[in-house]
Parts: sequence; structure tokens; C-alpha cells
Amino acid sequence: MSSYGHYIGGKWIDSEEWIPVYNKYTGEVFARVGKASRETVSRAVDAAPLAFGQKKTGAYERCEILMRAAEIIRQRKEELALTIVREVGKVLKDARAEVDRSVQTLIASAEEAKRLDGSVVPIPMPGADNRLAFTIWVPVGVVGAITPFNFPLNLTLHKVGPAIAAGNAVVLKPARATPVVACKLADILAEAGLPDGILNVVNGSGSETGQYLLEDERIAMFTFTGSPEVGRHIKRVTGIRKVALELGNNSPNIVHRDVPDPDKAAELCVTRGFTNNGQACISVQRIYVHKDIHERFVRKAVEITGSLKVGNPEDPDTDVGPMISEKEAIRAESWILEAVRQGADVACGGKRKGAVLEPTVLTHVRPDMKVVCEEIFAPVVSIIPFDDIDDAIRQANDSKYGLQAGLFTSDLNLAMRAAKELHFGGVIINDASTFRADVMPYGGVKDSGFGKEGPHYAVREMTEERLVVLNLP
Repeated sequence: MSSYGHYIGGKWIDSEEWIPVYNKYTGEVFARVGKASRETVSRAVDAAPLAFGQKKTGAYERCEILMRAAEIIRQRKEELALTIVREVGKVLKDARAEVDRSVQTLIASAEEAKRLDGSVVPIPMPGADNRLAFTIWVPVGVVGAITPFNFPLNLTLHKVGPAIAAGNAVVLKPARATPVVACKLADILAEAGLPDGILNVVNGSGSETGQYLLEDERIAMFTFTGSPEVGRHIKRVTGIRKVALELGNNSPNIVHRDVPDPDKAAELCVTRGFTNNGQACISVQRIYVHKDIHERFVRKAVEITGSLKVGNPEDPDTDVGPMISEKEAIRAESWILEAVRQGADVACGGKRKGAVLEPTVLTHVRPDMKVVCEEIFAPVVSIIPFDDIDDAIRQANDSKYGLQAGLFTSDLNLAMRAAKELHFGGVIINDASTFRADVMPYGGVKDSGFGKEGPHYAVREMTEERLVVLNLP
């Protein structure tokens, strides 16, 4: 059984208390990590500004470090993928895809290290003739990164990679349920040549370890992925410090009657609702289908769902594995049962065994049902007929969330109108709401948070624009 304490100042330190890490499918303990005390967190934050001040690296050197780390991850793909499978419950094919994406996230971050530019500021004012003004981007200092369980490698790198590229130091707190791959990442970055103290890792719960981080005002910025409730708490505690929040969603996808291929749209929507066991902020959840193709769409969705293999995530052929915990699977199951009591029909799936919830297709749902208006974060989709496209857009917008939405149509004018009228951070045309290229700007509106991920955009979040004025003699 592997053990990781806390990574501070380039060294692993032991912990007085330990947290077991469970294999989400078997329920067995396969690793343990330390539980950070307030003093341990303070030591980590001590190390970060010290390293930031004394171990500055140039842009080219930071680029080279991140590129070497990308290559190490590529070489260790199977080991890292299996770690993700065990600690998340993610099926092997999805875990391998996450590792591949992580390599690209690091490469993109490395490239951004060399692109920190500025701009000339014209100042055509009386008395300013001998002055030259321009801006530069400088690192904020220490970044606190609090990461989620569902993509424990790639989403960690979406925070750590740009922070390092921008020249910051980082204190990372991985999700309590899935900390092992983040601990391995610390060793990988050290092997790649990252100076001691630039990355520090403290383990523990959000309510304790995370809170200790929030209360330390030496951290200049926090970047967080998680629930809106925790996002609000972070905003309250951090005051005027910089914050980037990537929060929840209940992604709508609209399939209009002029969709080029209704069966392909059904396949995309359904499978993208179940990828990562439905535990992704942009997982398909609400599917609005024009009444002219609704029955055909439901039949195809049920056919595809019934063909998926459910069970052991280490089996390369498995499509859907366990959720992050039996508790979460029970919660999702209870939402399904509540919807059924309120009049919904289970077209396919709906049964649970331990932490494994069958991929589920619901019909005859209403807007006020939890499976529709809340974020279910489980392999569950609801298919809803519509007659008028304006009403479909209204229903899609009728949500406290606004991360990404999907629209399937052959009408370019409709696509452009929807891009303006759908109140979301991203609108994906003729693909499911789950599409994400790791270089693109990614972030939401409303309760889905604010700030952008994607290395280029995250670097801007993690730097400050500084004005420089030269008075030339």
C-alpha cells in the first residue's frame, strides 16, 4: 500500500493522522495520504512565497520543465491511468483518455510560459511627449489550488500547469477522495526539474485543510473546481483576493428537427451523459428533442444505453463503472425514484448495486424535478420533447447554472441566434455539451462560476497586468 504525507519545500513529510484511499469498485484500501493540520498547511504556505522569492525561473526554463513533465506523464501513462481507475472508479478507457489530455494540457501550459507579453499604451496628452508607457504581466505570487475528484490529473494540471507557466508558486489541495495521482504529479514535476517549494501539496478535507488555506492571506489567488455552495464560501472568506471558480452545471442539449442525423445525435447525447460515469460538470443531463423526432430519438437512446457494459472499471471493455461513493450512488438513485413518484418514466436503467448505478434514461419529466433542475452528477439523462425552438431555448436557460450547452441543427441562422441567446459560457453546435478542447477558454456564468480555464486564459487569471511608464530625458 502506497503512502503519501505532504509535499512541502521539495520533501515528503510524514503525518500524525492518515486518510485511507479506497478502490471505488472493490471498496478496499489501496493507499493512504496524510491529514494536514493547521501547522502543516502553514508550513506549506511558508515554503511557497520563500521559493517564489528565491527560486525564480525564466520563461524558457519553466517551459522546459513543463515539457519534460509532459513526457514523463506520457511514459507513465498506464500506471497513472490505473491509479485514476482505482481512486475515481473511472473506466480504463476514460482514464487513459484523461492521461492523454493531461499531456496536452501540460504542453499548452509550457507554450504559454513563452507568451507572456504586454502592450504599448499610447499617451497623447500635453506634457507626455517624452514618456513611453507599456504593460507587462507579472505573477500574482502564491496560488492556492483546490481540485475536484472527477478528473484528478487533468483538472489539477489545468491549475498547476498555468500557475507554474506564469511564474507563481502553488499550494495544492487535491480532493480527499482522489489524492494519489496528484501526489504522483508532485514527484513527476520534481523529476522534471521544478525547483523545491514551487509546488507544495497538502492533503485533507475541504472543510478543514481547505479552510486553513483560505484563511492564510499570504495566498494571493485561489483557483477552485467544485460545488456552487463551496464556491460561495470561498468567495466570502477570500474577500478581495483573486478567485477563479469552476462550479456546477446541468447541461442542456437541444436537438432540433432539422438535425442532420438524429441517430448520431442520440448516440452523442446519451454516451456523453454517461462518460466518466456521468460525473463531469458538462455531462449531458437535459436533452430537449423536437416532437417530430422525439420517439425515434428515445428508441435510439434506449438501444444505445442497453448496449453499454457496466461493472469493473479495470476491464478495458467497460463503459460505465462505479460512482465516487455508494453514498453518491444512493443519492442519485433516490432522485430517480422521486422523479418516478412524481410521474417520470424510466425508459432504461435505473438500478443500483453498491456504488454502481446503471446508466439511466428518463422520460416524462417535469422542470421542477431534481433530475432536471439540479445537477445530478451521475449517469442519468432526461429526454424532453419540445414543439417550438424558442421554448426549447427558454427551457434550456431556465436554470441557475450556465457552463455549457449543446445544439444540433442544420440551420446556420438558428445556430448563431442560439449562440447569442443561450446564457452559457460555451455553446457547442452539432456536438454534445461535453466537448472540451483543453486549450479553449472554459468557464461559466451564473452559479457555474466565473474566470476561465484553458492554459492561455488561466495564465491571464494568474497574473497581474502592470503599467510601466518611462520618462525619457
